Amino acid sequence: MTTTLWSATVLVCLLMYVVLDGYDLGVGVATLFERDPAHRRHMLESVAVGWDGNETWLILLGVALWAGFPLAFGTLLPHAYLPMTVMLFSLVVRGVSVEMASQAPPAPRWTTAFGVASLLASFAQGFALGTLTSAVHLRGDVYTGSAFGSFSWFCVLSGLTVTAAYTALGYAHTKHKAAGLLRESAARRGAAATAVGGVLLVVLLFAVDATAAPLNLDSPGRAFAFAGLLLFAAGGGVTSLVTFPRRRESGPVDVLPLGGLVVATVSVFLALAVARYPVLVPPDLTVDSTAGPHSTMVFILVGIGLNMPLVLAYNVFAHRAFAGRFPTELPGDEPPAAQGPLVTGARS
Repeated sequence: MTTTLWSATVLVCLLMYVVLDGYDLGVGVATLFERDPAHRRHMLESVAVGWDGNETWLILLGVALWAGFPLAFGTLLPHAYLPMTVMLFSLVVRGVSVEMASQAPPAPRWTTAFGVASLLASFAQGFALGTLTSAVHLRGDVYTGSAFGSFSWFCVLSGLTVTAAYTALGYAHTKHKAAGLLRESAARRGAAATAVGGVLLVVLLFAVDATAAPLNLDSPGRAFAFAGLLLFAAGGGVTSLVTFPRRRESGPVDVLPLGGLVVATVSVFLALAVARYPVLVPPDLTVDSTAGPHSTMVFILVGIGLNMPLVLAYNVFAHRAFAGRFPTELPGDEPPAAQGPLVTGARS
């Protein structure tokens, strides 16, 4: 029971991080395709109010893995040293860039650093997830694989898929928060990013059986749940594709692209969890075989359980406090100068 509860805790932390930090990483990637410096500033400022709270879920995820499944954590870390190092370094650069660009505008170089670091972090996260499909070499409980971890074509495919998904989330968030020309541009590019991410995801799902971690769909119940979750994901993706071009700026319609992508993202991760459980690390490291001592799991579970509502409350507060559209130009107006501090989160 404790192991199952801890597995659910790890999965919740992962999903919260992917959804929340995924959209602000996607906004950073999207700034690289935006030529207007004022629009780039607006996009950066739209995530400056909540990026730190979003990344807190990554800390909770790391603690949950370390305390709950120490053998899996100690095996996965050296297996993915390089992509994890790139990710952490990129997140540091990203955080510094946000603060420097906000405090010393217009700071075009810091804004560019924000975009590049977001791109590297997104790709590195997808690459690290791809390494989970590679067989891990162990001698007893000691990792004996390469110090450079696992590199394969599937890792690259996984990195591209996650980057495209994050970019689509970023454009959906920008469309929901922006107005005028920036909103129209986010709608066009968001639909394209969603289509690219969908195609890459289909290729990834078909290619995963060629790795050391094929999908386990032997039982009818598992296969039914997997197919049902993928149908939910497809419905979310189609909803986003259909509603991205809509010009209406009020009501629930404007939230549908972001909501559809969130549903698709969560459904895909749950489907993969259903198809892989209880295996954590291929070929044979399972949830039960890598679980830590019962007393440790109970103690840390209480700590994580107390912190999760606090972090969630902060996320809700930050998004409510800065709800509404941030001030951008109206259609047909000249873009504002990219000078001076911006006021984010002004209600429309």
